Amino acid sequence: MAQVSAGEVPKLAVLFERHHRALFRYFVSLNRDRELSEDLVQDVFFRILRYRASYDPAKAFTAWMYGIARRASLDRARARRGEVIGIEAITGCPSEPVSESPGPEERAARIQNLGLLARALDLLPADKREILVLSRFQELKYEEIAEVLKCEVGAVKVRVYRAVRALEQIYFSLEKVKAS
Repeated sequence: MAQVSAGEVPKLAVLFERHHRALFRYFVSLNRDRELSEDLVQDVFFRILRYRASYDPAKAFTAWMYGIARRASLDRARARRGEVIGIEAITGCPSEPVSESPGPEERAARIQNLGLLARALDLLPADKREILVLSRFQELKYEEIAEVLKCEVGAVKVRVYRAVRALEQIYFSLEKVKAS
């Protein structure tokens, strides 16, 4: 990014190749719309180019990029006038453990659990969903999330903890309803 900031605009292609998939997953997790997410990824890279002079090489690029992504998402949500932002089931997530050869029962149970998790995430308030997406699915460090959200690291830790607890409560209440 330092090279792009210094005027080597073609280097933006390297950044795009490195980060566009993670940004796409972030946006799909927030808005459940693949087409909108593709547009937002493009918007983020246009904004990176436009605001390249504001990049501070002393800070993490990913935090700066996700800050731009967050603002782009909020701007688009405002433009869409209050549409509900949800989250899609994150199947194929690299952090998800995959069994070597799951049997049909294990596969069915796993699909049900992912479905319940997706429903629970949909029921979370947008702020809690966003912090979980950043910390768990995008795997940003707390310091980077603090930069993105413009708050203290301690506040991020508390918000993540509260979001996980809220998700847990919703998930288990959905599980009870399913069992009955």
